[in-house]
Amino acid sequence: MEIGIDIGGTFTDAVLRRSDGALRSLKVPSTPDDPARAVGHALERLLGRDAPPGAVRRFLHGTTVATNAILENTAAPTGLITTRGFADVIELGRMTRASNYDLLFGPQTPVNLIPPERRMEVDERIGADGGVVEPLDEAGVAMAARALEAAGVKAVAICFLFAFLDPRHEQRARAIVQETCPGMAVSLSSEVDPAPREYERTCATAFDAALKPVMSDYLGRIETILRGSGVGAPMQVMHSRGGLLGAGAARGKPIRLTLSGPSAAAIGAAAVLRGAGLPDGVSIDVGGTSADVAVIRDGAPALRMDGMIGTFPVRVPTADVLAVAAGGGSIAWIDEAGGLRVGPRSAGAAPGPACYRRGGTRPTVLDASVVLGLVDPARFATGQLALDAEAAAEAIERDIAGPLGLGLREAAIAIHRVINATMAEAVRSVTVARGTDPRELPLVPAGGGGGLHAYAIAEELGQARIVVPAAPGVLAATGLLDAPLEHDAARGFGRVLDVLPEADLRQAIDALVAEARGAMAAEGVAADAAELLVTASASFVGQGHSLDVPLPADAAEPARAIREGFIAAHKAAYGHARQAPVRLVSLRVVCRLRAPEAAMPVVARSDSPRGSRMAVIGGVAQEVAVVPRANLAPGEVLHGPAILEQDDTTLVVPGDWRVTTHPAHLLMERIA
Repeated sequence: MEIGIDIGGTFTDAVLRRSDGALRSLKVPSTPDDPARAVGHALERLLGRDAPPGAVRRFLHGTTVATNAILENTAAPTGLITTRGFADVIELGRMTRASNYDLLFGPQTPVNLIPPERRMEVDERIGADGGVVEPLDEAGVAMAARALEAAGVKAVAICFLFAFLDPRHEQRARAIVQETCPGMAVSLSSEVDPAPREYERTCATAFDAALKPVMSDYLGRIETILRGSGVGAPMQVMHSRGGLLGAGAARGKPIRLTLSGPSAAAIGAAAVLRGAGLPDGVSIDVGGTSADVAVIRDGAPALRMDGMIGTFPVRVPTADVLAVAAGGGSIAWIDEAGGLRVGPRSAGAAPGPACYRRGGTRPTVLDASVVLGLVDPARFATGQLALDAEAAAEAIERDIAGPLGLGLREAAIAIHRVINATMAEAVRSVTVARGTDPRELPLVPAGGGGGLHAYAIAEELGQARIVVPAAPGVLAATGLLDAPLEHDAARGFGRVLDVLPEADLRQAIDALVAEARGAMAAEGVAADAAELLVTASASFVGQGHSLDVPLPADAAEPARAIREGFIAAHKAAYGHARQAPVRLVSLRVVCRLRAPEAAMPVVARSDSPRGSRMAVIGGVAQEVAVVPRANLAPGEVLHGPAILEQDDTTLVVPGDWRVTTHPAHLLMERIA
């Protein structure tokens, strides 16, 4: 058996897949005060009486704990040791603002993470050519370490100028810090982000250091839960670019976990599209707190190197996922100008929407869905949590309908229209804004709320096809089961290719391959069992930014291949190429072992009765068919208006759409 558990802001999703492809899934409320506790609850219910813990061969986990620790400023107290004269790089940033027109805005750089009193400068200098300009002041490093320890620091980021060209000063400084302050967590910029641009490199290193104590403690708690449950399989954690790595490697570089959960949902959506014979698409995973949007190309999520957490750069390879504060728990409110707003604040899992009756009184998107008849209060989350329709109506009437002079139904419709517009705009941001026509792509709705909003998003964008997974509400958890085991190694260069000997470059690639394969070997993977992907980051001399160029792992003349690949990529991106030397910025080697192909989960047939109820679809109140998804026969075509219900989500089908049943997915199409 394989188990995947993904923690969201409101619910924790869990799936268990047997060797025959049979899938068991469930959702349990998240426990924000201790996310690991929800993992224990889900594991206990998944195993039950008929799933022996000893039969679990893989335990896979996706989490937002790393991201939340940064956004909520709950990471470990962190200090910085850097080259003299560069302590304020992390505060100066790029002198830009996330929004030019906000009169009130928060810090644009992570100054709160490492305030000035925890930034220490030491004498040392590596030059732009990689040579030593000034030796490291080892006594100064020890003095800085003692000062940081006295200030209560639990982690230290070491970021020296041009350390990505020669890491020896940083490596020696780490040894000194660990000798001076045993047990102190230390991160090096030459290992976390070996590339130019000191602000981005300092941010990534500072976040990595700050997360080490947090993630080590968190992963340790989950490992304790696994042992207590009798599960002997090692834990693997989803990292940001959509692969898995062992818990030990995750502890060593936790910055890689910052977009763990959203990446898992994108991997799951890609698997669903491949199963439907569609290589491209766009997914939207609508949870309780956020909606995560990703573009799928050639059967895999698109990747990017310039990820963000809030307004802060996190330059690690990541699945290109855009998260917006739009979910079932998003709170509806009236702004000072009398306009209706929905989000970004969420009711979360505690106290939750008003209909939870757990202390929440603010109206949310889920409350509006209940008022509109789209969600059956008795079947929500497999009946674990009976919703209170009267409480939902009360909250919307008091906070929205009354102040705006609307009827209850009109207010609920307005809430849906606002949140649907927010989600549609997020899809535009990753498609239209980047030169892709969303009308050509099928939409894959996921999460507990994806099916409720899918048709409205598709109509707003002009999309005519929606591919609904067998278990959309837990797609992030099923995505964990389909993700590859993956390790990477990187090195900075900053040298012109014309003066870089082919033999030296070939030797550097071979060294990175050996490092990545060594990490895979630590996970029990044979060297010849995994595929290799080599990427070079390059630019013309004088350019501040670079383009990534794929490189054959066995290229006999890698410098020539990089130069030709970069010029072609530059022409494709910008329509021209300069007559200038090409500079190699960095190299990255990825070693990947793909997950075994498994049958897509199917919905087990049942004879659950069909029914009907009043619901508002497309702004029109009407009697609609209510069909348990398990009641649909293979190949059956269902015309709207209808509501399809299953344990983990609800799918709304308007009158001008139809649904065709396939074994592992539903194809929802707009009728011309």
